Amino acid sequence: MGKKILLIGGGGREHAIAWKLAQSPQVDEIVCAPGNAGIAQVARCVDGADAEDVSAMARLAEAERPDLVVIGPEVPLALGLTDMIEAQGIPVFGPNKKCSQLEASKSFTKDFLIRHGIPTAKSRVFTDKNELLQNRGLYGYPMVLKADGLAAGKGVVLAADEEEARRAIEDMMGSRVFGEAGDTVVVEECLTGVEASVLCFVDGSAIVPMESAQDYKRIFDGDKGPNTGGMGTYSPSLVFTDELNAQIRERVLGPTFSGFKEDGLDFRGVLFIGLMITDEGPKVIEFNNRFGDPETQSVLRRLESDLLDIFVAVTEDRLAEQHIEWSEDRAVCVVLSSAGYPGSYEKGKKVTGLDRVDEGIVVFHAGTKPGAGGEILTNGGRVLGVTATGGTHDEARAKAYANAEKIKFDGVYYRKDIGVVYYAGAE
Repeated sequence: MGKKILLIGGGGREHAIAWKLAQSPQVDEIVCAPGNAGIAQVARCVDGADAEDVSAMARLAEAERPDLVVIGPEVPLALGLTDMIEAQGIPVFGPNKKCSQLEASKSFTKDFLIRHGIPTAKSRVFTDKNELLQNRGLYGYPMVLKADGLAAGKGVVLAADEEEARRAIEDMMGSRVFGEAGDTVVVEECLTGVEASVLCFVDGSAIVPMESAQDYKRIFDGDKGPNTGGMGTYSPSLVFTDELNAQIRERVLGPTFSGFKEDGLDFRGVLFIGLMITDEGPKVIEFNNRFGDPETQSVLRRLESDLLDIFVAVTEDRLAEQHIEWSEDRAVCVVLSSAGYPGSYEKGKKVTGLDRVDEGIVVFHAGTKPGAGGEILTNGGRVLGVTATGGTHDEARAKAYANAEKIKFDGVYYRKDIGVVYYAGAE
């Protein structure tokens, strides 16, 4: 008897998870809430579902009675959906509400990092706007300002000078452009180096890093313009060496896992570690409680093991027993976005060319919905992730871009330099 999986979410990350789970011979059915036009090719999507309505999601789990629930996005995790579903006796892949503070509160994470001696930027927490205004340039410029709570990947501002810092503070704590997330602001020193990401499977028995990846947050080529949820990614990161991997294991992963034990954090799911590779070694920029998006699209393209085996092992604290295998191939994912993103953008644009992509190219849907007569329409800021693999980094990159060119919709935009190593702050 095959297993039934309930997957919560509807973005590119969830499409990548659904795509990989669908390859498991153990999976009989995938139900996804809400899903998207791409996920609908491998799963039964629950139309009109709201992943952030945790009461509705808990009722859905009760009605479907899946063998496993996989929670993709950060908001339902932060709102305690894992706890609600586990109370029904259904296993969940995704950390509980207590552990989810590692993403839901940047100040919580800073305290954790400092308490356990994990390298990170100097920082100070502010809850008063006037006090923060008086401390502009605390660590020099650019001044890093982070809204404490969840802000859909957009709550970080790098203010180049005193005037930009003043505007950012007024936006966050005065106009509250990030809502409650900006009521507390973390100010950090600006680290310089190369940004990289490590995604780890975690349970009570082990912390196991996946293959490395590098993400591109800024909207324009050359790492310019405002931050987005991610305009592309590649794996493995070109900056990772055996020496760096050893440093990360010793200075970051080991102390993090020990810290979870000491603090009573029963973390079971994916820990995403955002790093800055500085002259002094790796330093932690942030923790997230789930698969990164779009890092997942390139990382899961290279996973050769059965993803369901890993998920089940994590829910049962058996991760240490798993032997996880990865392809030697390189992967590159180029995100196609709507015109105007990360600001305002229009939806409902017809997507063409998906039937023209080469064999072996996977196009993950991030913001799409089905239209009339089998059409696919845009339904978000980030629309598609064109993901290619190759024997070399350059080969994968060339394939991704050759196929990105084939896909059209009104206002389609994508960066042309995904896969090029950029140093933070470089011109």
